[in-house]
Amino acid sequence: MLVFLVMAALGEMAAWLPIAGGFSAYAARFVDPALGFSLGYTYWFKYIITTPNQLTAAALVIQYWCPPERVNPGVFIAVFLVVIVTINYLGIRFFGEFEFWLSSIKVLVICGLIILSLILTLGGGPDHDRKGFRYWQKPGAFKPYIKTGSAGIFLGVWSSMINAVFAYLGTELVGVTVGEAQNPRKTVPRAIKLIFYRILVFYVLSVLLLGMNVPYNSKQLAFAAAKSNSASASPFVVAISLAGVKTLPGFINGCILLFVFSASNSDLYIASRTIHGLAIKGQAPALLGRTDARGVPIYALGLSASFCCLAFMNVADDAKVVFSYFVNLVTIFGLLTWISILVSHISFHRARLAQNVPDSAMPYRAPLGVWGSYVALFFCVLIALTKNFNVFVPSPTTYGTFDYRNFITGYLGIPLYLAMIVGYKVVRKTKGVKANEADLWTGKAEIDRDEAWWIAKAAEKKVGMRSRGWVYKHFIGWLF
Repeated sequence: MLVFLVMAALGEMAAWLPIAGGFSAYAARFVDPALGFSLGYTYWFKYIITTPNQLTAAALVIQYWCPPERVNPGVFIAVFLVVIVTINYLGIRFFGEFEFWLSSIKVLVICGLIILSLILTLGGGPDHDRKGFRYWQKPGAFKPYIKTGSAGIFLGVWSSMINAVFAYLGTELVGVTVGEAQNPRKTVPRAIKLIFYRILVFYVLSVLLLGMNVPYNSKQLAFAAAKSNSASASPFVVAISLAGVKTLPGFINGCILLFVFSASNSDLYIASRTIHGLAIKGQAPALLGRTDARGVPIYALGLSASFCCLAFMNVADDAKVVFSYFVNLVTIFGLLTWISILVSHISFHRARLAQNVPDSAMPYRAPLGVWGSYVALFFCVLIALTKNFNVFVPSPTTYGTFDYRNFITGYLGIPLYLAMIVGYKVVRKTKGVKANEADLWTGKAEIDRDEAWWIAKAAEKKVGMRSRGWVYKHFIGWLF
């Protein structure tokens, strides 16, 4: 629900004014230039941490075949790092084609896994065991965390909220691409709406089926045992293995490894383009704004790629421990991005009221309006402040010691985010944007003309073409 509210808020602003710079530009226009500056760097921080996080995940998945005792994880990290830097250096045409095919395979595989999970639940696997909702009773639907009883169950549910936020981060990426989208007034709201349904199918349904196939105390789960490195990495692989399927787990793990590689490749692309955009606006060294003859920001790419070396922490520490540190950092930076989007939408709504822009003039309106943004903002702030509650809640295993590493990685983003806002305001002497002075109009005339052209073009289409477009829009397009 929070993802949908954040995306709806972003969609309302993007449909009104789809400009280059995305939500960072909205923050600068509607709230304060200092917030736009801080949000731009927060987003860059998120992706320079996400990329080594994906490389770490790749090292974790490879442990299915090759334990770290046999081959150092640093070897695989180095190979993946060289390949993704090369792909990004080759330019957008090669990168786009590569990612298109990988993403299509990704969708087909997850659909296949959902169908397979349903079959295994109904007893269609080699063990012919009709599991149903058995594991909801024994060991139970909810695993107590830190404490026992109802308090432990509540803490377990709330800890899953943080992991869910980490999993959903990146859905706001459509806000970065609106300035380059064709017919954004039509395509952006449609993309926003479909995200909610895709989440229900690809995330919620798959997690529901996994919960029916894998008990939470399974020893094969990647993070079940703190000192175990013989994990299957993916819960889908665990579900297939428990059902007695022999050859498929290796294939699925191979697909997941390919997808992790794809994610690291995309994350490096976003990181390099984000810092490149900041340089163009004069908010980063001018060198990072330079591109080669093919338009590749090689210096921005080189700087962003250098942070990928953080993944080599695996060489000296357990991959799962390093993975949890990166999840901590990425989650707080992602939450701060969502908070900034929601604050921008609330300010955008105030500006509309102050400048007498009626609801009827809006190409797309958030279904729950500004109140949805207030609700989402409250929960995003709450999750950001409590995301590392395990640092403060004593458990039998910590013996009262303070986990300073998780505390630092869990909350480092907040003072950094606030310091950038304050620092920019002090240096540039910026002021908050007043509702009646917010710039709602610069660039809108060009978008209106573009929209009129697309409407005229759509009207010229023949009926046959329209029918084929309907099939794509409602079936193939929905899925991909």
